[in-house]
Amino acid sequence: MSEERRSSFVGQLGLRARLTATFMLGAGLVAAFLSVSSVGLSRSNLLDQRERLVTDRSVINAATLSAKIGSDNTDAQTLFGSLSLAGSPSVLIENQDGTGEPLSVSLDPQYGPSVLPQAMVTQVFEKNTPAIMRFRHEDELLLAVGVPMGSGKGAYFEINQINDIERSIKSLAVTLIGVSAAATTLGGLLGFFSSRRLLRPLAEVSQVAEAIALGKLDVRLANAEWSDDPDLQQLVSSFDEMVSALQTRIDRDARFASDVSHELRSPLTTFSASIEVLTNAREEMPDRAQIALDLLSSDMERFTQLVEDLLEISRFDAGAVRLETDEMLVVESIRMAVKTLSPDPIPVVADPDLEDLIIKCDKRRLMRILANFVDNAHKYAGGATSVTVERHQPDPSENLAEEPALETIRIAVEDEGDGVPESERERIFDRFSRGGLGGRRGSDLGVGLGLALAAEHARLQGGSVWAENRTDGTPGARFIVELPLIEADEFEGEFA
Repeated sequence: MSEERRSSFVGQLGLRARLTATFMLGAGLVAAFLSVSSVGLSRSNLLDQRERLVTDRSVINAATLSAKIGSDNTDAQTLFGSLSLAGSPSVLIENQDGTGEPLSVSLDPQYGPSVLPQAMVTQVFEKNTPAIMRFRHEDELLLAVGVPMGSGKGAYFEINQINDIERSIKSLAVTLIGVSAAATTLGGLLGFFSSRRLLRPLAEVSQVAEAIALGKLDVRLANAEWSDDPDLQQLVSSFDEMVSALQTRIDRDARFASDVSHELRSPLTTFSASIEVLTNAREEMPDRAQIALDLLSSDMERFTQLVEDLLEISRFDAGAVRLETDEMLVVESIRMAVKTLSPDPIPVVADPDLEDLIIKCDKRRLMRILANFVDNAHKYAGGATSVTVERHQPDPSENLAEEPALETIRIAVEDEGDGVPESERERIFDRFSRGGLGGRRGSDLGVGLGLALAAEHARLQGGSVWAENRTDGTPGARFIVELPLIEADEFEGEFA
């Protein structure tokens, strides 16, 4: 479980954060290894150097004292007065008093023979070999050297304090800890800035992919400043080839849909004329023939609308559409359009200050959006119940752009159906999508292009469409189109 938790935590970190952490960890480990190695080598070298120095001096002092042993005067000043000393010397003279115990002579009683480790004294006397040993006495680090002076004469011992080495090593360790922390921080900074540079191509790939998703199929990675990098040329060429293939496929599909739609218009015209002739003679037909004619007429209308929608979609895909802006008395135009679109009265609700508002927009496309919304409510929710028109002020806290956001006009068509599930609110604006009714067939249902066309019409005018549930607590949905609010007297300045 803990392993899964760690994996989940690492997976939540971004790639840049992981690269930065890797650089920091690497720098920290290298710095720690070098610091530990430096402290160990420095301590070993300092101690070895001190041991060699003390041993050499002790051998010389032992030889000097060997000539003085045996005289009557064995006081410390007489024995040690002429020696080169850096520590605290002591002499153990064998059988001096006839008791078998060696006579102890020390210059500093605090560091006399009693301080010496017994194992060291035994080695010097019994094995007659020099000895050196580091040990602690009363929380003090000492270095002792023992040198035999020949049979019957005893041994020379010297005790040296080496706390200075210990203090130097501790000071070095503290310094290296600081250096390691600084190196780790620098490693993190290096990783952060390096990751920014390393991930820049991925950021540009993401931007290009987003542009392609929005329909800009002419963008390519070959125009990026890093496209000549030999390590990334394969990515650039593969990505651009994929986009070119996608563009070719989309263009081919668009041409196919356009060609098929154009080819179908002629026979559809003939069929429609034939059906109209049959409809004129409908009363003379048997009941079964009338039913068949009604079904045929209904399906023909549906098929004709499909062809018209496909032609419109193909024009969007080919980029062969353009805006035809007109002045429009927005509220009155919507009222007139709603009366035409629905046999049942649908109230149009708007603030009084919007009654005289004249805007500039593509009136035909706005009416198509409104028609698609009303038709959608009729097919799936029993008809629209109201149309609201409101002026929307942008929230300054949500505007991150340098230029101030424009006011917008929102037109919402409400119904009293079952509403739109949240999972389908974006998908229903895709082509050939009918939401949860996609598996049903009926002449009263569309083919799933109406809302897709509404989205394209809005996008072409710099607007957007979306669906949501009603906000007054009543079951039902609201289909909203939002367009930039460009009043007639501002139009010349906006589009000059």
